[in-house]
Amino acid sequence: MTAHTASAARARTGGPKDDGPKIVEQIAGWVLVAVIAMLVTQLGLL
Repeated sequence: MTAHTASAARARTGGPKDDGPKIVEQIAGWVLVAVIAMLVTQLGLL
């Protein structure tokens, strides 16, 4: 049994999937960056 077949036989535990849409993660990350930047600017921390 190789490492690949051993990992394929493992049960999923509901964690993040590796085959999900990466563009959604990219958009969510940039939205978070924009929100933090607006918050910092509004609070006068910069």
